[in-house]
Amino acid sequence: MTAAVPLPQGPYTPRATPLDLPPTGLPPTSRTVFSAAHVVADPYADISPDDPAAVDWESTLAFRRHLWSHGLGVAEAMDTAQRGMGLDWAGAAELIRRSAVEAKAVGGRIACGVGTDQLPQTTEPTLAEVRAAYEEQLALAEENGVQPILMASRALVKAAKGPEDYLATYAHLLRQASEPVILHWLGPMFDPALEGYWGSTDLDEATDTFLKVIAEHPDKVDGIKISLLDAAREIDVRRRLPGGVRCYTGDDFNYPELIAGDERGFSHALLGIFDPLGPLAAHAVRVLDTGDVTGFRALLDPTVELSRHLFRPPTRFYKTGVVFLAWLAGHQSHFTMAGGLQSARSLPHLAKAYELADGLGLFPDPDLAAHRMRALLATNGGAA
Repeated sequence: MTAAVPLPQGPYTPRATPLDLPPTGLPPTSRTVFSAAHVVADPYADISPDDPAAVDWESTLAFRRHLWSHGLGVAEAMDTAQRGMGLDWAGAAELIRRSAVEAKAVGGRIACGVGTDQLPQTTEPTLAEVRAAYEEQLALAEENGVQPILMASRALVKAAKGPEDYLATYAHLLRQASEPVILHWLGPMFDPALEGYWGSTDLDEATDTFLKVIAEHPDKVDGIKISLLDAAREIDVRRRLPGGVRCYTGDDFNYPELIAGDERGFSHALLGIFDPLGPLAAHAVRVLDTGDVTGFRALLDPTVELSRHLFRPPTRFYKTGVVFLAWLAGHQSHFTMAGGLQSARSLPHLAKAYELADGLGLFPDPDLAAHRMRALLATNGGAA
């Protein structure tokens, strides 16, 4: 029996074996499923806090190959990859280029975040500057043959005077897009700078504006990703979409029920929690492909406690838990993050994440995970 790990909440005995999952798998057929993937920092880069992020490219791309091997799509250069929280536009652009090459090599599905984060954060941009920034990033995505995801823009929040500016900006971008894009509504719990997106802090009014963008350009919108952690609102939006426009859930609190759906429809998925849950999530959706909703829920429902823990307020720091679990699972050799974000969650928070993830059987090598957890405790908490 593996020796107990002295967690802050009390001794924990790790499970002896991981969850029995297929080593690889084909993409699900009943749902389109993307995992928003994290980046692996270079722990040996001699950089200061003001320098651009240093990325360990081989480990970063190896993790994407891991996700593709299980049949998941990769949502690249999104907030899970620390866009605006450690990864600047130059780093994101290089990430998109490299991941696009890897996706083509393995036949993996990929979509990439397109935003305005090359604009200075300290200035008040004009709408013309916001459009130009979006255009630059949209062009790079299309040049590299990846599906664009139009991300919510901090700069647009500053520049827009009301809903009409959002409508005009998105209409301009959608007219230029050569292929249908995914629209992303990221709520302020993920990024406080996005408060009042779509021109209103009233979510009903914001929803109406969001839906108007889609209704006026349904041929240029593949789908929408909603990250508001509000299942009822997502279902309402889902039911109001034009035919052929998909809803990709970004709700890391309620994803099993939203993906399973109801008699009037279902959500596809584009989720940060599917970074640590990758193999399990892909297997669960393949079970759903057979029509076995009960089996799907039996696999994914137990993961919600872990997801709600990782995404608890302040939600924007969920990336720390995601990278921490990738380290424990052996996908990278260290727990270092761009911008020093490994320090954004407490030791008790990380210990609870370990316990929940191990209980689910997420670690391919439970002994390695336990060893690394003990090392973290000994270094930072004084436990033997």
